[in-house]
Amino acid sequence: MTEEQDLIDQSPPPSAPDPGPNPTPNPNSVIHPRRVSFEHGLLPIQKLVFTDPIQTLAPVKQKLTDAASNNRVGSAAVADVLQISGDHARLVLETLGSVLHLESDPLVRAKPEEVDSAGADLRDLILFLYIQSYKKLLPRTHKDSAAVADVWPSTSAFDGYLSALSPIQLVRSNSRRFMPSQADDEAHQLSYLQKHLANIISLLAEPVEGEGEESLVLSMEAFEHLGFLVQFGDKGSDVSPLSQATPFFANSDPDMPAVPVPASQVHDWLLQNIASALESITERISGKENGPSSASDQDDAMSDACAAPNKVAPSGRGPCLIEGVSKTSLVKQASDLRGRSVKVVNCHDSVIYLLAPLRYATVHGCSDTTIVLGAVGKALRVEHCERVHVIAASKRVCIANCRECVFFLGVNQRPLIVGDNHKLQVAPYNSYYSHLEEHMREVGVEPTINKWDKPLALGAVDPHDSLSHPAGVADAQAESAACVDPDQFINFLIPNWFSGEEIGSTKDNPFPLPDPYMAAQQRNVKNFEETRRSLRETPLEENRKKELSSALHVYFKDWLYASGNIRQLYCLQGD
Repeated sequence: MTEEQDLIDQSPPPSAPDPGPNPTPNPNSVIHPRRVSFEHGLLPIQKLVFTDPIQTLAPVKQKLTDAASNNRVGSAAVADVLQISGDHARLVLETLGSVLHLESDPLVRAKPEEVDSAGADLRDLILFLYIQSYKKLLPRTHKDSAAVADVWPSTSAFDGYLSALSPIQLVRSNSRRFMPSQADDEAHQLSYLQKHLANIISLLAEPVEGEGEESLVLSMEAFEHLGFLVQFGDKGSDVSPLSQATPFFANSDPDMPAVPVPASQVHDWLLQNIASALESITERISGKENGPSSASDQDDAMSDACAAPNKVAPSGRGPCLIEGVSKTSLVKQASDLRGRSVKVVNCHDSVIYLLAPLRYATVHGCSDTTIVLGAVGKALRVEHCERVHVIAASKRVCIANCRECVFFLGVNQRPLIVGDNHKLQVAPYNSYYSHLEEHMREVGVEPTINKWDKPLALGAVDPHDSLSHPAGVADAQAESAACVDPDQFINFLIPNWFSGEEIGSTKDNPFPLPDPYMAAQQRNVKNFEETRRSLRETPLEENRKKELSSALHVYFKDWLYASGNIRQLYCLQGD
């Protein structure tokens, strides 16, 4: 058991020191970790994972400060100070930009060609580097594996040589893995922050002039950067500036700079809030484990996946959860998901359409499924999937621990490939729906930039998981992806599911196809037209024409059943 995992089992959570005046948290506001920083902001680059973050980052902060201009640093300075490649330094900035809490930050608003010139705020970068030491909570095994046996297949083409697999694959192949619940994840992340809070605050604080390092204070501006890691707000509420939740910065005069606060006071107040939140989460988890299960409980949505195959769990503050969809088609439109984040979890042998402008999207533990995502403005992560086809327009894509998957991408940044992958393929984006370009503009995905064929493979071992790994494999590189043969490239037609709704302006694929794929597509169209013309012009008697037509229909029907596409026709008729 890792040190971080051990933290989650402490009960009750350690009490914080007396924070002095106004220690009581606002009863209408609860502290939460910013989950996207931990879910989409970790990079498996060994040089960024510090065993002792405070000892390492203190001198790093000083070097970055010396290289900064207006408190911002570009990729060249990041590469020089951290001793990493230029590609990895740019990846650091792109990843940070995808998870920053302030939409107004220049790095968030920067176009792909402006990332280096925009640079990163030094304080955000330091916090980003600090959490690279975070260890994720291990995926859990479902409490009733038999109940979901027909949802998650137990066999795989890879199961014949398990002895040759790495530990991460062995764990995955020998047990049914499920994402930790939101409550488990939040408790784990809060426990990490609880342990490291003093170090984190010391990296943001500054000494009082003339009084030495012992008298650290935190300005309101520096305090706001903690919004990268935590936020206040009840489920369903908008997230307000972090300073407005505090007793020492709230209601400050906007025309007057707020007086800096002793770092110890900030530390104690946050610690009090974290301890209170952990106690509440522990009670909630305990209640779920000891009490009767609830079909509406999104953290246990898989328990009735067989009874409700189109399980879609609503969520106020967290992402929309689509879990346990099996052997069917599922469609969600912008009216269902606009501006939301989505998690597609443990779906099997289905076709899932999420035709909406999204912030973040995660696909976890799916098999034999086609997933069509609208426009993802922040980041898409696909992990622990087998034989899945993903069609997505996204600013950023990360693929981790997948097998025999094909990705049809319109992506503005280089696709990131990490972990233990096998037989991955990438191809240019191959579809459209009528509102696609509108949704892309809404979330900031550029149709003129598509880096689908420039994947960046990082480590085969994720230093952020809590598994042990054999010696000598830490520096192994992940297996990259091959490009789909242009002759095998086909367009994917998205049905017009809701004919009564307003039709958008998109009439074709907004991402230009590379020449080899365009040429192959034109050849296929030409061959189709020639075949159709030859069939029409073939001199046949009427009864022979009927026999030919009947044979073509039989073969087409056989293909529909063999490919599983017949199910989509039934779903269309049902709607």
